[in-house]
Amino acid sequence: MGVDMGEPRGVHVPVLLERCLELLGPALDLPGAVHVDFTLGLGGHAEAVLERHPDVILIGLDRDTEALEHASRRLARFEGRTHLVHAVYHELPRVLGELGIPVIHSGLFDLGVSSLQLDEADRGFAYAQDAPLDMRMDQSRGVTAEEIVNTYEPGELVRILRQYGEEKFAPRIVSSIVRERAKGRITSTARLAELVKDAIPAAARRTGGNPAKRTFQALRIEVNGELEVLEQAVPHALDALAPKGRLVVMSYQSLEDRIVKRELAARSRSTGPIDLPVELPGTGPTLRLLTRGSEPPSEAEVAENPRAASVKLRAVERIDEEQGRQYNRAPGTGRERPRMAGATRGGKPGQPGETTRGGRGRLRPGAKEEGEGRA
Repeated sequence: MGVDMGEPRGVHVPVLLERCLELLGPALDLPGAVHVDFTLGLGGHAEAVLERHPDVILIGLDRDTEALEHASRRLARFEGRTHLVHAVYHELPRVLGELGIPVIHSGLFDLGVSSLQLDEADRGFAYAQDAPLDMRMDQSRGVTAEEIVNTYEPGELVRILRQYGEEKFAPRIVSSIVRERAKGRITSTARLAELVKDAIPAAARRTGGNPAKRTFQALRIEVNGELEVLEQAVPHALDALAPKGRLVVMSYQSLEDRIVKRELAARSRSTGPIDLPVELPGTGPTLRLLTRGSEPPSEAEVAENPRAASVKLRAVERIDEEQGRQYNRAPGTGRERPRMAGATRGGKPGQPGETTRGGRGRLRPGAKEEGEGRA
């Protein structure tokens, strides 16, 4: 595309940088710590980790070859401590096997579209700029948004817009697309955005921002298989965490956050029989939640970086089986394994500090989990 790879495209402001470093800090200080940046992007979070923790080894993953090239230049001075790999984040087991690294101590997911992808029209992610309908994060392979829009059956397009974009006007939008593509191939983001806008009732267009955003989100998720990949990636990351290792995940829309929440919650609860007074071996929680639900950005963060407005941050620490048993016996928890009191930030479970929802265990029949359906 004629891009000067020495000059990063887009404006890159790492989201919630200080909060991420605060949460990951204890794990980054572990002896021989290995940190995985699952969504390396332009390398802002990775650079800060390497600067502040001079003994950490970084594994940086990204499916976007252009982003990897820019990140490699940015992190060149840390070359002896970095492994930058062209890979999707669910490929972690393969990457670790090839590097001969058995476990990791720290990990960060910054999901969604990067500044590089959003700010350059030729990538086709932005509905506010005219560009070819591409939307591939890895432009070396895969189906494009143009192919999906022009070749998928109408019923499949409706499913994609409803499921991945939560678009209630999906049938109207798809009808408009089908009529247009019968006249000629739809090839540009501007034309697609115009079709979406015209298909949505005028009253609905007056609220909620650009009417095309849900359609573009849905197509992007389909093009890149984002949700299927995430459903594999989070368990792989948690399985690879060493005891006392920590993982931070930042999501930008509810579909992503729902997947993350489900996996973290499942591993922070007991799986043993509910009526036993003690935890059976192998049934205790393996995670301690470090955040109370999902953390939103502060007003100051959003003022500095408007793209942080929709972020939801969740963080966990890996605990071993003995820690899990101690966690359930912590003062204040009694023997209520299914509904334990929270763990704490800045200390061991049960000590004063930050309250969390760690290890809540099973709910009584008919009870509704706090925050269910909303983060």
